Amino acid sequence: MGFGRLAEIAASEAGTARIGLGLAAVGRPAYINLGRDRDLPAERPVEVMRRRSHELLDAAYAAGVRYLDAARSYGRAEEFLADWLRDRPDAARHVVVGSKWGYTYVADWRTDAETHEVKDHGVETFERQRGLTDALLGDRLDLYQIHSVTPESPALTDRELHTRLAALAAEGVTVGVSTSGPRQAEAIRAALAVEVDGRPLFRTVQSTYNLLEPSAGAALAEAHEAGRAVIVKEAVANGRLTEAAAERLPEPLRRVAEETGATPDAVALAAVLHRPWVTVVLSGAATTAQLRSNLAAVGLGLDERRLAGLERLAEPAEDYWRHRSQLPWA
Repeated sequence: MGFGRLAEIAASEAGTARIGLGLAAVGRPAYINLGRDRDLPAERPVEVMRRRSHELLDAAYAAGVRYLDAARSYGRAEEFLADWLRDRPDAARHVVVGSKWGYTYVADWRTDAETHEVKDHGVETFERQRGLTDALLGDRLDLYQIHSVTPESPALTDRELHTRLAALAAEGVTVGVSTSGPRQAEAIRAALAVEVDGRPLFRTVQSTYNLLEPSAGAALAEAHEAGRAVIVKEAVANGRLTEAAAERLPEPLRRVAEETGATPDAVALAAVLHRPWVTVVLSGAATTAQLRSNLAAVGLGLDERRLAGLERLAEPAEDYWRHRSQLPWA
């Protein structure tokens, strides 16, 4: 199963198949989402986080979620996911599994580490991390993406890397990119142009897109038109579009939530799901209650008036990413 299967299940199965579960928040003890002091216990040993990951995976699968997203830099997320797939073979047959390479987790399971992950998009990092991913996920891996590509990334121009990624694709693993930063649109368009032997290399694009940071929207629509699967990450802006933002929650979002009887996170996710070019939008839930709240977005219709009001929340991309870079790991 690859990007074709991802698009197929999102289109034909239960509506919740358009929401995937990302494990960034529960594969390691620290992350930049708001409210982690309430979401997780103060002590977060490996087994506590493993159990939390499995609880979320169980709840997501039972609710109809069929895309599961990990990364080498998400601490032990691949390991937790591999354990879950092994112990639930019936579920394993029906999900699409994605992971990412390009960041190395270096925090040694500490929440107070000075550096949590180190980025490198070189061939050596690909080969090393591909071996580690293969040891855990083996033939269960459907999609392997380059993590957080920016326009300056050598991954967009390194022909040797492209050749090796094409060889992986020939083995049946879909190859894609994820993007980050204020110039996501530029990185997306550059990735769409990469070919090996006359064939497009990258078949999926995973990007940050939300009410505060919609700058990649036009490029993502182009990716969809070009036949790529589009995966949206950070749809609630690392908690800034949830109740965890408390008094800083944008008033237009709060107002629509009150009018519809929905939670702010469900409204934010529903606004993303209204985009016709979105294949799957990721939930980054750290609790099953958050997951249920996120999934409520599927049944939430937003009229044009409300959508137009929410669109006015957009910030300049540079401002958004500057704010994001200042969020503490906790």
